[in-house]
Amino acid sequence: MDANGEHKAGFVNIIGRPNVGKSTLMNAMVGEKLSIITSKAQTTRHRIHGILNTPDYQIIFSDTPGLLDPAYKLQEAMLKAARSAFVDADVLIYLTEPGEQPGAEDELILKLSRLKIPLLIAINKIDLSNQEQVQSVVDTWEKLLPAAEKIPMSALKKFNVDYLFSRILHHLPKSPPYYPKDALTDKSERFFAGEMIREKILLHYRQEIPYSVEIEIESFKEEGNLLRIHAVIYTEKESQKGILIGNEGMAMKRVGKEARLAMENFFRKKVYLELRVKVKKDWRSNERQIKKFGYR
Repeated sequence: MDANGEHKAGFVNIIGRPNVGKSTLMNAMVGEKLSIITSKAQTTRHRIHGILNTPDYQIIFSDTPGLLDPAYKLQEAMLKAARSAFVDADVLIYLTEPGEQPGAEDELILKLSRLKIPLLIAINKIDLSNQEQVQSVVDTWEKLLPAAEKIPMSALKKFNVDYLFSRILHHLPKSPPYYPKDALTDKSERFFAGEMIREKILLHYRQEIPYSVEIEIESFKEEGNLLRIHAVIYTEKESQKGILIGNEGMAMKRVGKEARLAMENFFRKKVYLELRVKVKKDWRSNERQIKKFGYR
């Protein structure tokens, strides 16, 4: 609580270009792995809330898909989810890194300059740069967005994450909690089971394969200390299906084993996982199918 004994609560939305570490930052803030993390761009497809509760405050962190120029219907839905972060934020974090080249006339910069809420420019991955490079990045952002606070940091190394958190807490409005005090996220267990399968596919397959898949949890049943999960992996082409399954099913067995172990660690229960692969032709460009998979 603040000095007057009042509770604080609010939405802290994290936005940025693809592959700047938004998921790593949110997981570090919440203290749980809620967003999957890989080295590939476009890993995050949905907007995910991670909720941090204490007796004094509740912070709802929001990880969003990366801001990109959409090439098909799925990416249009992802961009819509990312842009929604501007609407309901109490504090907005724009996550950038050395190497990004923003311009004063960029649509995004203009939009950020018009914000009426606290804006924190978090300059991530500074562990990969030297002091001179980092200062140059800070100076660039100072010219573009002088009203925003610039915070050099490393989400992976957790350098300056505590300071970023203190600035978030400083700006958090006085409010009762929005969610129950034992809530960790707004997403279902089915959602996280699907994301853990998708994470392993992102890690083990190359080229277009990881981006052409979607996971559907057909069945999620709890039997004492055992979870029985049946999932379908949809892809766009028969050739992709063959690659996903692999010779004698070995590639899919690896995905299943690693996803099952991740689920057991997350759910704290034994997991029986059954995977099937089906083809749903060109689903990423089918607006009806995208909505069926939960994209809006």
